[in-house]
Amino acid sequence: MLQSAVKSSPAPAIGIQLEGVTKSFGRKDAPIVALERIDLQIGDGEFVAIVGPSGCGKSTMMRLIARLSAPSTGAISVFGDTSSAPPHDMGIVFQGHVLLPWRTILDNVLFPADMTGRRRGDLRSRALELLESVGLKDFANAYPHELSGGMKQRAAIARALLLQPKLLLMDEPFGALDALTREQMRIDLEALWLTHRMTVVFITHSIDEAVLLADRVIVMTPRPGRVEQTLTVDLPRPRGLAARRETEFLEKSERITDIFLSRGVLQRH
Repeated sequence: MLQSAVKSSPAPAIGIQLEGVTKSFGRKDAPIVALERIDLQIGDGEFVAIVGPSGCGKSTMMRLIARLSAPSTGAISVFGDTSSAPPHDMGIVFQGHVLLPWRTILDNVLFPADMTGRRRGDLRSRALELLESVGLKDFANAYPHELSGGMKQRAAIARALLLQPKLLLMDEPFGALDALTREQMRIDLEALWLTHRMTVVFITHSIDEAVLLADRVIVMTPRPGRVEQTLTVDLPRPRGLAARRETEFLEKSERITDIFLSRGVLQRH
C-alpha cells in the first residue's frame, strides 16, 4: 500500500458518458422503468461509487456500461467507443466470486487468457504478481473450496485485472462478506487502484463503503432510478481505518443519509 497521502483529483478526460439513458423492461403497453434520463460522465482513471436502494437500477446501469444490455433510449460512450460490443479493455467483479471449482486459483486467474486466446505462459508471471498483490501468493495451487469468502473475492479481483483493463466494473463485490473482511477488502481494493489507476465503477448499498472508496459518489433515487446528486469526496489517500474519523467522511456520509431519509429510503425510527 502507498504510505504517502495522495489527494483525489478529477480525471483529465472523459472515460464513460451516459446521455439521456433510459432502460425499461416488460411489455410496451406496461413497461417497468428501471432507469430514467441518466446523464453521467465518469473520468478516465476515476473511481466512482454508485449508491442507492435495492431496485433503483444500479446493476442495470453497470450492465449497460458493460454492453451486456442495450438502453431503451439514449447513448453510452466508453472511452470514445459507441458500438454495441462489450468493451475489450474491461474487467467485471460480481457479488459472487464465480470461480471455477475444478481449477486452481492460479488457473482461475488465468481464465481470461483462455477466453481471449492469449498464451497462458505469457501471462503466468502477471497472474502470480496479482495473486501476491492480493495476499494469495501461497494459495496459487489451492482450489476455491479451500479458501475463505474474502480470499475468493480477492482471487476474483485478480482475475479481473489479469488483462490490465482500463475499466473495472464491480457489482456489490463485498456484499456477501462479513464486516471485518469487507473492511479489509475495501483497503486492499484502494491499494490496487492506487497502483493500477483504472477507471472503476463500484456498485454498493453501503454509504460508508462508497464514501471511503470513491473520488465521487453517485446517489440514486428509488425506482425509476435517476441521479439524485453527485458528491465529490476529498479525503486524502490512502484511506485507512482512521478515515472514518475525518470530518469529510462524516459530512459526506451524513449528506447521503439525509438524501435517503428525504426519499423515504431510510427511517429515523
